[in-house]
Amino acid sequence: MRTVLGAIAVSFALSAGAAGLERYKAFLDGTQSARAQFEQKVYDRSGKLTQETRGSFVFQRPGRFRWVYDKPADQVIVGDGRRVWIYDRQLNQVTVRKLESALGSTPAALLAGASGIEKAFELSDAGEKDGLEWLEAKPRERDAGFERVRMGFGKDGLQAMELTDNFGQTTRLRFSKLERNPKVSPNEFRFDPPKGADVLGDK
Repeated sequence: MRTVLGAIAVSFALSAGAAGLERYKAFLDGTQSARAQFEQKVYDRSGKLTQETRGSFVFQRPGRFRWVYDKPADQVIVGDGRRVWIYDRQLNQVTVRKLESALGSTPAALLAGASGIEKAFELSDAGEKDGLEWLEAKPRERDAGFERVRMGFGKDGLQAMELTDNFGQTTRLRFSKLERNPKVSPNEFRFDPPKGADVLGDK
């Protein structure tokens, strides 16, 4: 699940009256890069908290991002525009996937602004909850690995995201210190496998 969230990104200011779908479209139109910190919590089907972690991310459309989990998850996910690199520091293992297959029908595609969004997802307004306007996205492909994604927008922009997988597990993210359209270095989206690491997948 952490993999599909690898390209998640950030904030943009909109009028308080805009609905979730309108806010999402404005996000695609107005955000070329972003930087933020996040808190992630994972709950099982019964609502029990099973994992909690923090981290940071930066992204630049199209298809470039760096998503870093602090310990204990201790994982780095990098999209260089062509491939997605998933590095597990504890295992010293790298998994590589082509960008198209990694983002084609995933929550990351929603935030990175990949092409064909409405072909891959059924988008709809999901009303207001907890002071946020929500967008719901359901994948059109049955084998997407998750049932739905919800994004919550407040007065400061995108503030929350929820993903429910096919096993009833829910991942909730809250964003903080959001910076919209910062200048980013190309080096942030470069990944060279560490010496001695096992590299698997589409090398």
